[in-house]
Amino acid sequence: MSSGQVSWWGLAASLVMIAAVALLSIRQKLRLERDLAIAVVRSLAQMLLVGIALGLIVDPHTWVGWSFFWVAGMVVFAAFTVARRAPMLPGVLPVAATALTAGATAGLGLLFVLRIFPVTGRTVVPVAGMVIGNSLAAGVLTVRRLVETIGERQAELEARLALGLPWQRAVRPTVRQVLRTGIAPDVERLKALGIIVLPGAMTGLILAGVAPLDAVRVQLALLYVILGSVTTTASVIALLGCRRLFTADHRLVPLSRSTLDEG
Repeated sequence: MSSGQVSWWGLAASLVMIAAVALLSIRQKLRLERDLAIAVVRSLAQMLLVGIALGLIVDPHTWVGWSFFWVAGMVVFAAFTVARRAPMLPGVLPVAATALTAGATAGLGLLFVLRIFPVTGRTVVPVAGMVIGNSLAAGVLTVRRLVETIGERQAELEARLALGLPWQRAVRPTVRQVLRTGIAPDVERLKALGIIVLPGAMTGLILAGVAPLDAVRVQLALLYVILGSVTTTASVIALLGCRRLFTADHRLVPLSRSTLDEG
């Protein structure tokens, strides 16, 4: 067995740590055993199915267009996930879909149009998964923070509107704060790179036998593009989301207590 492979026995042996978590849950009465069992079974089934499907996608004889259909499916699923996790924004689904599409297009466009990575089934889907996955997390955070911050600053915003400012100008300081919150985690992660964090893609490449410096170049290119994609997604959500929270005649849409609590 090479360093980049794990046998079925090795996979089964890794479940020892899951058993330890389950034992802790039982002894401490955390009541996580059922959720833990479901998570393990689902992850195993889902990842095996993905592995089989990816085996077909990465086949050099498979039309690369199928990879982009898969990416489109990722964007749709991610948009519904944002809508499910952050339903407090009116019309959040089209906002999330537009933002995720913009982020994925910007990131993947740069990587593939400039030939940073070759356009093949082996690269398109895995790279898109990293880009869209990070954009999804940023999207959920941005939606929640947007509604929460506007709720907190409702009196201030209404005062600015009463002074005659259009909603675009009235909400600008709030948008800055929301964007900073949405983007800051990825910036901080980038700062810790190599000292505290050894990213997964680089580690996987090294385990597969790729030279460390080659793995580092791949990882850095991915992380820089991911940060740009996250920023694009968060910016589009903040701007379009604000539009959903103000009327055409520059009034703040009333936010219910339940909406604020969800935020």
